[in-house]
Amino acid sequence: MKGIPLRLSILALSLVLMGAGCGGSSAAEQAANTQVSLDVWRVFDDGDTMDDVMRRYQAVHPNVSFNYRELRFDEYEDELIRAFAEGEGPDIFSLHNTWLGEYESLISPLPSSVSIPFCETRGTIKKEIVCVIQEDPTISQRALRSDFVDVVAEDVIRSYKATSKSEAEDRVFGIPYGIDTLALFFNKDLLNAAGIPEAPATWTEFQDQVTTLTRISSSDVITQSGAALGTSQNVERAFDIVSVLMMQNGAQLIDSRGRAVFAQGDDEGTLAIQATRFYTDFANPLKQVYTWNEDMDDSFDAFANGKAAFFLGYSYHHDLILTANEKLNLGVAPLPQIAGGKTVNYANYWVETVSKSSDNTDWAWDFIEYAASEDRVQSYLKEAKKPTALRALINDQLEDDILSIFAGQTLTAESWYRGDDASVAEEAFLDLIDALLDGEEAERAMRDAQNKVNQSL
Repeated sequence: MKGIPLRLSILALSLVLMGAGCGGSSAAEQAANTQVSLDVWRVFDDGDTMDDVMRRYQAVHPNVSFNYRELRFDEYEDELIRAFAEGEGPDIFSLHNTWLGEYESLISPLPSSVSIPFCETRGTIKKEIVCVIQEDPTISQRALRSDFVDVVAEDVIRSYKATSKSEAEDRVFGIPYGIDTLALFFNKDLLNAAGIPEAPATWTEFQDQVTTLTRISSSDVITQSGAALGTSQNVERAFDIVSVLMMQNGAQLIDSRGRAVFAQGDDEGTLAIQATRFYTDFANPLKQVYTWNEDMDDSFDAFANGKAAFFLGYSYHHDLILTANEKLNLGVAPLPQIAGGKTVNYANYWVETVSKSSDNTDWAWDFIEYAASEDRVQSYLKEAKKPTALRALINDQLEDDILSIFAGQTLTAESWYRGDDASVAEEAFLDLIDALLDGEEAERAMRDAQNKVNQSL
C-alpha cells in the first residue's frame, strides 16, 4: 500500500552501538527490549486468520507479543463496554463501519506519526547491533483516499477535538483489512427448472424471475418462494437491503451535516418511499410479485433448504450456505441495479482501531498499518476469505471463483449511517417496513423513521 511506509525513517531520535567498546544502554536499546503485549479483540475471525501477519511483525519486533481474542458477535459489544468500564479494554479492537460514532469517545485516532524502536546487526568483521527509534509518518488522508476504495475514507475520516477547547480537525478513526458487499445468491437448480438461463442483472428482471419462480398452493400457502425478501424480522440484513434500494433509486439519505433527510422534500421522500414499497411488495399478497411473508422461515434457512430461489447476502454467507446444505447448486451474481441508473452497491465491513486507554498506542497503530498494507494483508484475506479493501488487490481477486463478485462491487459500494447508535437506525427501518405492510400512511411512516434515526445522531 503506497500510503503506508515500509519503514522509511524521517527522524532518528536515538542511536546506540552495542558491542565491544560500547558501554551502557541507550533509550533506543531500552525501548527495543521493553516487552510490549497487545490485546487484540475481533469478531468472526479466529486467530489463524492473523497468525501469519503477527509472526511477520514479531520477526521485526521480537519484543512484541499478541493476546488475540475472538468474541461472538452477540456478546461483543457488552464485553467491550464492560472491559472499558473496568479499565481492562483491548489495545486494538474491531468496530463495524456503522459503529464508529458510538465508540468515538473510546478511540485514539491515528496519529500523524509513530515512534517505534528498531535494532539491526551491522558490520562484517566486528558485529554490532544498532538500535534506533524511528519516527515514521502514518498513512495520510490523501493516501487513504487513494489506496482504499471510496467508502473507507467516507466512513473512517471523522471530525475530532482533542479537548473541548481544541479546534475540530479531520482524523482517521480506523483502517479495514477487507470490505464485503451485498450480492445475489441463487439456486441454479430452481432457475434451470424454470427455464431461466441467467440471474437477473436489473430489478425489473428480478421481479419477472421472482414471479416465474414463485409457487403458491390452492390454499394460498407459498410452497416455493422466488425470493426471501419483503419483511422485517425474517429477512437477514433487511436494513442493508432497503438502504441500498433507496440509494440506487436516488434518495438522499443524509445531508452534509450527517442528518437523515430521506423523508424531506417531495423528491427525497418520494424516492425513499418508492424504494421501500418495492421491497415490501414482495410480501404483499395483492401484488404480482408476492413471494414471501412473515410466516416463512428465516431467509437464510429458506434459501439453504431449497425453498427460496434468491437470497441477498454477503461473501461470508457462501460457506455458511454450503455448510447448511452441501448439495445446493449455488450461484452468486452481482446485486441487481436499476436499469439505466447509477450503479450503487452496499458496503458492510469492520475496521481496526486503537483504544484511547491503551498504553501502547504507537505500537498498536503501527501494527494495524503493517497488517493492512498491500503485501501483508493478503495472507489475512486468503485465510479469512474476505474481499479486499485495497484498490491494488481488486484485480487479483477478480480471478477468484467466489470472491470475484463481491470484490468487483467494492468500487461502487456505499454506506450511510454516521450516528451514535446503529441499532436505533436499523430498528427505525424495520419499523418502516412493518408500517408499510400494515397499510399505514407512507409519508408519515417515512417521517417517523427519519426522526428515529436523527434521535440517534
